[in-house]
Amino acid sequence: MTHTAGFTYGNADTPVDKMYGDLKVRDGKTLQEQIDRIAQIPLLYQPGHGWTYSMSMDIQGYIVEKLTGQSLPDFMRDHIFTPLGMKDAAFYVPADKRTRFAAGYHEEKGELVAEPASNGIPADYDTQPTAPSGGGGLVSSPEDYYRFATMLLGHGQLEKTRILAPSSVQLMSSNHLPAELLNGHFGIGLSIMRPGFGYGYNCAVVFDPLEANMSDGKEPSSGTALPEPSSGSTPQTTWSSSK
Repeated sequence: MTHTAGFTYGNADTPVDKMYGDLKVRDGKTLQEQIDRIAQIPLLYQPGHGWTYSMSMDIQGYIVEKLTGQSLPDFMRDHIFTPLGMKDAAFYVPADKRTRFAAGYHEEKGELVAEPASNGIPADYDTQPTAPSGGGGLVSSPEDYYRFATMLLGHGQLEKTRILAPSSVQLMSSNHLPAELLNGHFGIGLSIMRPGFGYGYNCAVVFDPLEANMSDGKEPSSGTALPEPSSGSTPQTTWSSSK
């Protein structure tokens, strides 16, 4: 949950990453296929000795299926989306909602190019995936995300519906990386693990904005500052991960 277990995505230039590519881990048609391939590959490092954004979240999705007996999409629908009134969140867009589905594009040589299918995830999200990813692939709406974020701001509760205990949200949004990993050598994109900027459970955490050379967390671009819970613990700024 902190990306320190030693898994990877197979995108870097290491022998372990090459094995992810050689075994086509991310091309597995089911979560079981992906897990079976990962099981053949050594860890990138001993757990806790590094930080790598990785398939650990996909492994978490597999564990959810095994613990609950539900598929990951069904579990998320029954225990997150439906209770929170998130009417559009899913791993695909059904036919009756296709007219509302925004196309994805990227820039290529000065031109806008439609996003192709990649890693087994269809660009048009027209069917339920056979290997739903715990690390990404949901389709949703601004209203749905607002409701989800408001639940986190409410320490696990939205209106009269509670899906997480306040202690769970506090645990998720607290830094769990040791000081020796907050050295500027680990990260992804602009999220560089450094003093004041670490990682909780599936989300980056700004726990000392001044030390991290960031703003105080009040601006929208800086993340969302959780209100102080009744326990009196110090609020922290949390950034949801990109996946």
